[in-house]
Amino acid sequence: MIKNIFFVFFLLSVTFSRSQDLDSLLNSQLDGETDYTVATFKATRIISCHSIERMQKGDLDFRIAHRFGAVNTGAHEFFGLDQSNNQLGLEYGFFDWLMAGVGRATYQKTYNGFFKISFLRQCKGQKNIPVSVSFFSGLYINSLKWQESDRVNYFSSRLSYVHQLLIARKFSPSFSAQLTPSLCHRNFTGNSEIPNDFFALGIGVRYKLTVRTSVNVEYFYIPDAPLAAFETYCPLSVGFDIETGGHVFQIQLTNSMNVTENTFLGETTGQWKNGDLHLGFNITRVFTIGGNKNKKQE
Repeated sequence: MIKNIFFVFFLLSVTFSRSQDLDSLLNSQLDGETDYTVATFKATRIISCHSIERMQKGDLDFRIAHRFGAVNTGAHEFFGLDQSNNQLGLEYGFFDWLMAGVGRATYQKTYNGFFKISFLRQCKGQKNIPVSVSFFSGLYINSLKWQESDRVNYFSSRLSYVHQLLIARKFSPSFSAQLTPSLCHRNFTGNSEIPNDFFALGIGVRYKLTVRTSVNVEYFYIPDAPLAAFETYCPLSVGFDIETGGHVFQIQLTNSMNVTENTFLGETTGQWKNGDLHLGFNITRVFTIGGNKNKKQE
């Protein structure tokens, strides 16, 4: 009887010891994991500006961006709804760290192309990186007819460029912020007093209200204004995001009627204090045509 008791005690001791060893091994593996931050923003745009988010490998994003005329134009213009600037775009994730896209906007009949590369991704655990960092570079082609077609005109005069460093941090499950230092270049301005190059510093924030909704604010400080033959101002936008499965619907109120980076940065003509506000929206539809279909949401 005593031998049996000792035998059972021995088995329990061995089992408990093995269990502790397995727990220790599992804990050591978990301690070595890296937890990457997801959903810093819900879309590849905060409002008009690119966010650090990108299409995952194999994802194709069809985008529609729409900005109406100024609300203060009154009832005759149906409070701006009679006017609009639009852009259609296709954006694809070639890798989880690289996306590129093309688009066409109605303003100046602009064709554009861009790429965005993710260098760093916010994470904690085995690796600790406090921010996510991406680089954006865009090319824009003004395809309007030449105003003076009888003189020598160069295709290069149609081109402008925007380069941005996107630096973002998700401070909590509800709050994210991004800094966006930007350099813009226009090959031709039409006036020697208007700079070809100008700098802008953007800040964008997101506050999550529910799992599917958030409020966003976006502002760019541009010290070199005016940047055109007309008076220009710093763009300020307030938006509301709604996510519904594969769609993200963004509604915004902004003092810029333009959609592309080169124009909403360099040619914003409205002022909030004067009521020069434009209602707008972005609609995105993501199609998974390759890669992993399991997307982590937060």
